[in-house]
Amino acid sequence: MVDLAAHPSTATVHGDSADLVAGSWNRCIRDYGLDPARIELDVVSRSQLSAHRDELAEVVCLARDEMDNLAAQIAGAGYALMITDAHGVILYNRVEASLRENFRAAGLWDGANWSEWRQGTNGIGTCIVEQRPVVIHCADHFAVRHTGLSCSAAPIRNAAGELLAVLDASSVQCEGTRAGQMHTVALVSMSARLIEKNLFLNAHRDSRVLRFHGRPEFVGLIHDGLLAIDDDDRIVAADDNAALQLGADGRQALIGESVEQVFDIAGAALDAATRNAGETVWPLHERARGRRYFARLSAPEGRRAVPRGLYIPARAADRRPGLDELAGADPVMAENVRCARRVVDRRIAIMLRGETGTGKEVFARAIHEASTRATAPFVAVNCAAIPETLIEAELFGYKPGAFTGASREGMRGKLLQSSGGTLFLDEIGDMPLALQTRLLRVLEEREVVPLGGDTPIALDLNVVCATHADLGERVAAGDFRADLYYRLDGITLTLASVRQRADREALLRSVIAAEQDGSTAIRLAEDAMAALLRYDWPGNIRQMRNVVRTALALCEDGLVRLSDLPDELVEHAQRGDVLARAAQADVAEPANPLANAERDALIGTLEASGWNVTRAALQLQTSRNTLYRKMKKHGIEPSQNR
Repeated sequence: MVDLAAHPSTATVHGDSADLVAGSWNRCIRDYGLDPARIELDVVSRSQLSAHRDELAEVVCLARDEMDNLAAQIAGAGYALMITDAHGVILYNRVEASLRENFRAAGLWDGANWSEWRQGTNGIGTCIVEQRPVVIHCADHFAVRHTGLSCSAAPIRNAAGELLAVLDASSVQCEGTRAGQMHTVALVSMSARLIEKNLFLNAHRDSRVLRFHGRPEFVGLIHDGLLAIDDDDRIVAADDNAALQLGADGRQALIGESVEQVFDIAGAALDAATRNAGETVWPLHERARGRRYFARLSAPEGRRAVPRGLYIPARAADRRPGLDELAGADPVMAENVRCARRVVDRRIAIMLRGETGTGKEVFARAIHEASTRATAPFVAVNCAAIPETLIEAELFGYKPGAFTGASREGMRGKLLQSSGGTLFLDEIGDMPLALQTRLLRVLEEREVVPLGGDTPIALDLNVVCATHADLGERVAAGDFRADLYYRLDGITLTLASVRQRADREALLRSVIAAEQDGSTAIRLAEDAMAALLRYDWPGNIRQMRNVVRTALALCEDGLVRLSDLPDELVEHAQRGDVLARAAQADVAEPANPLANAERDALIGTLEASGWNVTRAALQLQTSRNTLYRKMKKHGIEPSQNR
């Protein structure tokens, strides 16, 4: 029998989160009859996985592109991104190549069933039951085998409001606090809402769609409300944002209502708005409460599926900077720009090297925009993000019926799509060896044969590659073809990391300026700015943008405070302050006898319990979560065997 009172989340998590986790543990024990020490991974067969994917083909398509977007924001933080169906079966995962084995060992891979009744309390399964965003952090998990995970998940609903899928970001490095995961779950929730927007728009592309918000600049973005309207001016569908803004008791309460009953817009005015549908935003008032909104109407013939399923809100940060702007005042970046300009139109292959998040794709786009090919397509392919079984079809395309599950119309591959423009191969070092051979042939012969075809198609290729790895070392190890390496390495430009840049403060200020929406003057508290400047930014510019964007969203009164920043930044700044004070006093911190005694007591108890953390926590009359924190504080490894 599992004692709920001893569950760590009830001791360390407060308010609604504690109720959520405790409720899940109740279900695990009383409804599912699970034993936290005897939960095994459940994986569906290949045919079953294929059937699950077929049922949600549109969602998977939309999610894959949005997951690429989300991955760019949290790259380097050690997360795997997953999309599951409403049963908890993982349909597609997005994880950095270097971390794949770690997540596979944790059971986070395609086909694994993470429903709550199978795996106990976890991000995916508990999100399905609760149908709201959740954070299941470390010892919140019911199964002992999952306590090393930290998971943030959000539900995805269809246009009718029914649960379709779950988007999840999970880490196998259980660090920090539950509160520190709020930034991650906010990003995951935003991505889930973007997918829902696309599902709604695609489902009602043949209807007029009214988009509205209390602020005109938010019409067309993630927070606006959506109402689908039929030919009789009646509401046939609404999203959650629409119900929330109108104070309705759920989206179903709006269905069947006449638009004229909701807003002060009569049939004739609505007809006129339909005839002039497009980008025009106009004011209207809610009849019940007299509130003012701004709206835009899309006519049926103007409703098109968003290319590749993406629905990306326009932000200042999404504006594409030019080469000179990317150089800033850093001498290394300035030299990169000078070299790029010299070779850009001379058919010289460019290899971009740099840590994750240094802006390799942004730099590649800027090279493209500075070239004579600027009006032609820029096509990006992340060789590490596409499953090995799909990358060949993605690159080379295929003819109708080339393989089971292929589109009846076939598909033009990325190589053909980029012909005449620029092909950007990101993380080229993670391309499978067999595919490297075929790519080399295409680059040499300047023609491609799609899968299932027999007629070569001529290509006009310009290739820019990027990698965070040392390809020379991979060639020596036999993991990368030497002939392809020399074919792609016309010139190598190494992008500086944030910690190496001479213009670090100017870079931070430019990121802050770019992320502001212009509606409110944003100020930074002195200690918050100091923390941002002191931090090493292992995730580089991408991480900086993510942190700044979230801080601007969380801050109140237009002032970013230290409390609006992630715990990691705050703790880093505090450690720096302690070291600075110690250095100023020119004294070493004295040994702490009390801390040493606590460490010895912990090790003694763990050894006596055979290094079983649960038993040790019970013996110490504390929670597992608290025990793990103390072990980390004293440098005691959970798997230590003394």
